[in-house]
Amino acid sequence: PLYQRALRIREQAQGPDHLDVAISLNNLADLYLERGRYAEAEPLYLQALHILEQTLGSDHPLMAQMLNNLALLSRGQGRDAEAEPLYRQALHILEQALGPDHPEVAQALNNLADLTREQGKYAEAESLYRRALRITEQSLGSEHPDLTSSLNGLASLSREQGKYAEAESLYQRALTFREQHLGQQHPETAQTLHDLALLRQKQGNLCEALSLAERALKIRSQSLGDAHPKTVATRTLYAQLVQE
Repeated sequence: PLYQRALRIREQAQGPDHLDVAISLNNLADLYLERGRYAEAEPLYLQALHILEQTLGSDHPLMAQMLNNLALLSRGQGRDAEAEPLYRQALHILEQALGPDHPEVAQALNNLADLTREQGKYAEAESLYRRALRITEQSLGSEHPDLTSSLNGLASLSREQGKYAEAESLYQRALTFREQHLGQQHPETAQTLHDLALLRQKQGNLCEALSLAERALKIRSQSLGDAHPKTVATRTLYAQLVQE
């Protein structure tokens, strides 16, 4: 309700095509995206994108953020073919506007790497993750929590290729960082717990896998809600493990 009220006030005070209106639209869409309400988020993102393009131009870093959000939305709806060009465009804008070694470029690389990994393009995914990791370490330091996106992604890449020992080491490092810097109840901590549960399942350690999935499910239910796609995914994993 607060975001909706802010949007109405800005539209009335500044007009429907003002930059501040675009920011309010994006904030409300982000909220819907976090809750898995994709159909409500999409028109808001598209409206915000149109305003940004008209006011700031197509090469502004805020455009990259909006394109990234649309890509996340597309992935959440299973429309990976639409997400990929959005991610690549966002990456290009950031590289041109901020330089190839900026921390925001690293995050864009991680996003594209996640998608290419899920598409089975393992060589490209690894290259993207490692470049993102290098940028983050050089610009923010080797103990910065932003490293965990690359670490968790590389761990999942190793798991999917059957490199379980390598995956174990990377997951444990990512989990330690996320628990220390984000907290034990953070959704990103839950992501690593979920992924580590998948690794334990692959290794045949079902008791520990069940424990990890249970903890991830509790965090996701409390922070994202029971109906969120990520919560549903962990609940499905937990039910699988119980049956096994």
